[in-house]
Amino acid sequence: MQKLRYSRYFKTAVILLDIAVVAAVLLFFYLRKNPVLDLVNQEKNLISVFLLVVFWLLLSSKTQIYYVPRNTTYTTYLQKVFAQIFIFSAVFLLFSRILENDVLKEERSIIVAILFFLLLFLKSLIFFFLKYIRSKGLNVRNIMFLSQDSSVDVLKAIISERKDYGYKIFDYQLDKIDVDELKEFWIKNGIHTIFISSQNHLPSNLETKIFEEAEAHKVKISLIPNSIQNEFFSYNLSYIQSQPILLPIKFPLESYTNSVLKRIFDIIFSVLVLAGVGIWLFPILALLIKSDSKGPVFFIQKRYGFHDRVFNCFKFRTMYVNGDSATKTTAKNDRRITKIGKILRKTSLDEMPQFFNVLLGDMSVVGPRPHMILVDNLYKPKIRRYALRSLVKPGITGLAQVNGLRGDKGNMDLEMKRRVLADSFYVKNWSFMLDLVIIFKTLVLLVEGDKNAH
Repeated sequence: MQKLRYSRYFKTAVILLDIAVVAAVLLFFYLRKNPVLDLVNQEKNLISVFLLVVFWLLLSSKTQIYYVPRNTTYTTYLQKVFAQIFIFSAVFLLFSRILENDVLKEERSIIVAILFFLLLFLKSLIFFFLKYIRSKGLNVRNIMFLSQDSSVDVLKAIISERKDYGYKIFDYQLDKIDVDELKEFWIKNGIHTIFISSQNHLPSNLETKIFEEAEAHKVKISLIPNSIQNEFFSYNLSYIQSQPILLPIKFPLESYTNSVLKRIFDIIFSVLVLAGVGIWLFPILALLIKSDSKGPVFFIQKRYGFHDRVFNCFKFRTMYVNGDSATKTTAKNDRRITKIGKILRKTSLDEMPQFFNVLLGDMSVVGPRPHMILVDNLYKPKIRRYALRSLVKPGITGLAQVNGLRGDKGNMDLEMKRRVLADSFYVKNWSFMLDLVIIFKTLVLLVEGDKNAH
């Protein structure tokens, strides 16, 4: 097994650093307000700091903010960080009203704001520091694959592309697997984890022997479900006493409360965007589009929506008027795209009219992006879990897009499988906090420009 020396110490250091930041900010405001020699007030202040630090630690066990596997994306990580900081801030504000502490009462808003931005910056800095050193070949996990199928290909492609996950793949000949040679391979290369398809074709006696030897040599085994073709996303593991059973899952947005919460947020957010930005930006963009090329300002195209209901999807026109809009997808350096269209696509401003789709109830602010109907019709028969996307409303932005899974590039069959996996994850794991994180990442992409947008 690969020796792991510093992981637990690093996690301890991060926890202590967070505690120090929370305590330092509170103590700074206490000491600024109260003289050091005022022992009565200082005792109250120290007790307040102690209680808030303890709550931070207790809350972290619920939000799992310190459980960050190396394959965690920034989207998932931000979801944990936002949950931790928002809940802590809410309790802090409540705490400041209950306690008879002048500092907390007078400075609570400033303290919350400073803690939010300071902790968000600090947590992001640590996260990207780890990603950076792993992308440079440090702090890596040595892994290998012992089977081959479509799901293994998808995982290999992800790991090969995302160097920041910190996995180093060691190739092993799968033609004839010898257990003794396999053990030597583990020891020689310091293998930490073996990935095996749950639907592998290994003989049962060989598979059993591999599992036994892996346990003896402290090598971890991870199973890869064939999540594209089977019902992996349709069941949850449950128990009747000690007997495990698989029950059909209920997706979060099937809950009436969650769907109403999401709809209320969609309406409020869309009205704010259209009233605050659209009212002055739309006329400017309309003038630029009309001056750049002949044709209408808006481009309207049929798309599949919730439960495959067809709706009219609104966008700003970014191409010269042509007859291939419904039959030909966009390519890199597509000559049909206008000059202003390139800018609109790069900044995703061409999607802004879809806030009207949100108000009409056809779309949501966040959800799986609606593809062209011809693309949906092509991939539905090829990717079984593709239809899962239609169990929620399509979104202006989505989890796949903020993670770079957009545009026509490379092996499209493989890329589409990755998009479907991301959309399936969103459908199965929706939360209000996840929507907020996706919106936050979308705003960052708007500022930076999306390199995957064509």
